[in-house]
Amino acid sequence: MFSFNPENNTERENYKLLIGSVVPRPIAFVTTVAEDGTVNGAPFSYFNVVSSNPPLLSISVQRRNGIVKDTARNILKNKEYVIHIVDEYNVNEINATAASLPPNESEIQKTNLTLVESERVNVPGIRESKVRFECILKHSLELDEDNSVGSDLLIGKVVRFHIDKEIYQDGKINPNLLGPISRLAGSDYAKIGELFSIERPK
Repeated sequence: MFSFNPENNTERENYKLLIGSVVPRPIAFVTTVAEDGTVNGAPFSYFNVVSSNPPLLSISVQRRNGIVKDTARNILKNKEYVIHIVDEYNVNEINATAASLPPNESEIQKTNLTLVESERVNVPGIRESKVRFECILKHSLELDEDNSVGSDLLIGKVVRFHIDKEIYQDGKINPNLLGPISRLAGSDYAKIGELFSIERPK
């Protein structure tokens, strides 16, 4: 077995070890509104559930050369955003939003995605997502190393759930009908494979 000291690795080497090992990772597609009213949209695979009481979701937005990305800057300023679950039906359109654009240019305009008004926040969501969460920012943390900030960790409270009627059955979400896409490493993604159940010990 190989053994690596992360302090002796480059950031890129640590990145490859992490994203190649911590798989599959759910993908959050996040919409925010810039200061000039531009609707920004971007996917993030450093994303997960933090708590159900209160309902909290986390995303970590990597900085580029120490510069805050549009998504994090908009969330930190406005405290509102919408998180969507990426599925096999919208993944290609959402992948197109990963392009680097100026803050005043909307990634949504480069796709066939449709904006839809939210109920509790002043940020629109996208109609093509089967699950979306309207969120307000509750906690933010700059993650730094050697006095250089590398990421913005954002924890938001869900203030409204939107779930497609077709995937909601008996109070639960049917994973096969949701068809979520997860992130692997490089250009690789994964769909749901074989499902199995294991009972928890009493």
